[in-house]
Amino acid sequence: MKLGIVNEETWAFFTEVHAELSAHHATRLFEPRQPRLPVFRERTSRFLAEQDLQTFLRQNDVVFFEWASERLAQATRLSKQCGIVTRLHRYELYQWADDIRWGAVDRLILVSEAKRREFAARFPDQAAKIVVIPEAISLKKFQPAGRPFGKALGILCHLSPRKRVYELILAFDELRRRRPGFHLHIGGGPHPRFPEYPQALRALVDRLGLSDNVTFHGKVARPEEWYPSMDIFISNSYSEGLQVAPMEAIASGCYALSHAWDGADELLPSEDIFFGERDFITKVLAYADLDGPARVEKRSRQLAIVQARFDVDRTKVRIREVVEDVAARREGRRAA
Repeated sequence: MKLGIVNEETWAFFTEVHAELSAHHATRLFEPRQPRLPVFRERTSRFLAEQDLQTFLRQNDVVFFEWASERLAQATRLSKQCGIVTRLHRYELYQWADDIRWGAVDRLILVSEAKRREFAARFPDQAAKIVVIPEAISLKKFQPAGRPFGKALGILCHLSPRKRVYELILAFDELRRRRPGFHLHIGGGPHPRFPEYPQALRALVDRLGLSDNVTFHGKVARPEEWYPSMDIFISNSYSEGLQVAPMEAIASGCYALSHAWDGADELLPSEDIFFGERDFITKVLAYADLDGPARVEKRSRQLAIVQARFDVDRTKVRIREVVEDVAARREGRRAA
């Protein structure tokens, strides 16, 4: 099978999947030509990319789009030349889904049951094409590291309003008033669309007098070395596909708590999911008050979920099998 790959966005969730696909099939990455002259660069770029994409679709049996975004929307407006499989993570559902002609897509991989429900409600005629394969992590890269409980809370994400780090700082301030000794570690760099957000976070920390209790780590280049310094990892978003950072933290030996974004219950036990500030504080203190063996039991339960559901060595095979099924069905129709 000739397999085309289109990924012009982050490879953060795709490296192992790409290696799996490339190990079994002749793969080629889509790389559109770039205009040489700056005049009308955007218009020329779009024209060249459309030409190159049409050729790319014609040259491959199946093309896999890692993001269901702009390039997929462009491809579905061209004549159908090959099988198309795409993976929709989250943001594409709100920025690109209405621009995509879903009838041209053979299989749609979604990362959670929550996103399946949401997509099927908006596009009921396309629901049969959905395959749910969750986000996943390398359990070889992230491994438990035992350490004494040190009251270190951590969050790792790009710093944007969706991640609700501002609200977490407010909740942490109340936690510190209830019980001193906790420290909040904030990892992650600024989001290009929200350059003011990190400044607002730092200003809030200063106004609350938390400078000695909150550390900003900036972009964390090696998260597998960062997580083991945390005791409790916090996901405080209001929307996620299926967030990878809590999986990595759990695999690294942390206990995780999450705000009840839609789909969080696919990642964590219900007792580890909170709604408001009071619930968050109650759950942090309840974990802190456990003895050592009881904390180990809580972490072990979460780790068992990650190992069973979110091992990339299994999910990458499932993705490859979806791609191969599309190729086989197209070949069967041609043979008939």
